Amino acid sequence: MNDLLMHFSLFGHDVVITGWKLTGYLGVLLFGGRWVVQLWASRIARRPTLPRSFWYMSITGSGLLLAYFIFGKNDSVGVLSNLFPAFTAGYNLWLDVRSGRTAAPTG
Repeated sequence: MNDLLMHFSLFGHDVVITGWKLTGYLGVLLFGGRWVVQLWASRIARRPTLPRSFWYMSITGSGLLLAYFIFGKNDSVGVLSNLFPAFTAGYNLWLDVRSGRTAAPTG
């Protein structure tokens, strides 16, 4: 996963892409993209709402970022900054499933 996949220059800066970086990018995309899902679901519902997919995206994004920071970078700051969101998303998903509410469609 640390093998070089791509290397290029962007605005005078070297950009190195590895398998771990792709894992991190996917984690960031999922973790940030959950807000687009939330916005879309709220727009459809015409009220603020958090669809179940928001929590799945949170857990998956946090998990990928944790993997990146643990195995790809060995960065304790990144690990600590993703542990709490992963726990919170897991707990909220558990509460949502336990409440018996059916998952609302997001689109």
